[in-house]
Amino acid sequence: MASRALTPFQLVAILLVAFLATCHAGGIAVYWGQNDGEASLSDTCASGNYKFVILAFVYKFGKGQTPQLDLASHCDPSSGGCTGLSEDIRSCQSSGVKVLLSIGGGDGSYGLTSEGDARDVAAYLWNNYLGGSSSSRPLGDAVLDGIDFDIELGGAKYWDSLARDLKNMGKNQGGKGVLLSAAPQCPFPDEWDSNAINTGLFDFVWVQFYNNPPCQVSAGRGAFMDAWKQWESVPAGQIFLGLPASKDAADTGFVPAGDLNSNVLPLIRGSPKYGGVMLWSKYYDDRTGYSSDIKSYV
Repeated sequence: MASRALTPFQLVAILLVAFLATCHAGGIAVYWGQNDGEASLSDTCASGNYKFVILAFVYKFGKGQTPQLDLASHCDPSSGGCTGLSEDIRSCQSSGVKVLLSIGGGDGSYGLTSEGDARDVAAYLWNNYLGGSSSSRPLGDAVLDGIDFDIELGGAKYWDSLARDLKNMGKNQGGKGVLLSAAPQCPFPDEWDSNAINTGLFDFVWVQFYNNPPCQVSAGRGAFMDAWKQWESVPAGQIFLGLPASKDAADTGFVPAGDLNSNVLPLIRGSPKYGGVMLWSKYYDDRTGYSSDIKSYV
């Protein structure tokens, strides 16, 4: 049978469908740094599976404390052993991967006591990890893309001040600006991150839909979608579905890749603020190949 040329209308329709598909195409964010035996940072980015890599964690800061970074056995920041990661970070960024630094975590010593305390922490992060300068930058001279707020203790006050100070430093002192992300729990609103997220300054919110049975996927379509729609209402750029990359990565909330691809992502992928999937963590993803199994569906 002879082929027929596409009419202008058909061509426009095909291009429109392709454009819309691209608009809703998501990415995968992954936490890196908290487990021995996971892939190196450069290999993580070179895999091509991730759009964002979040270095975890600065677990001690605020309240007059000297901030401390913990990257498990990857390197020892106290002896200057993590400065070599600068090369990895630049390699990630050159391949289009955004690299953020997470502050907080589920186990640490942190909190803010005042707006001044928040300003001091912002200045430390700016000078030691972002576009500022310091003689003791833990990760060397590479400039990270932003800061992730994984606040799970330490009170709810002044995180909004920290967000404003970080964004203002990025604007006022030139450079590429500062991306902000947050990792709240799925019960809405989040106990700790809510005021910060409501500033409207956050580019990405990767919601932890795990270890929270009332709102995670296993709670049922209605409960899960109610929670997702609540998070879609916050004044942030994009919302990500946060999941464990294996059954061992969390107490509850693991969703098998096939179920996620066929039954869960189709529910949210067309959402106006849909950004993709966040995974905890690279260590577990290495063992299951979860990101590879879901990448083409995200």
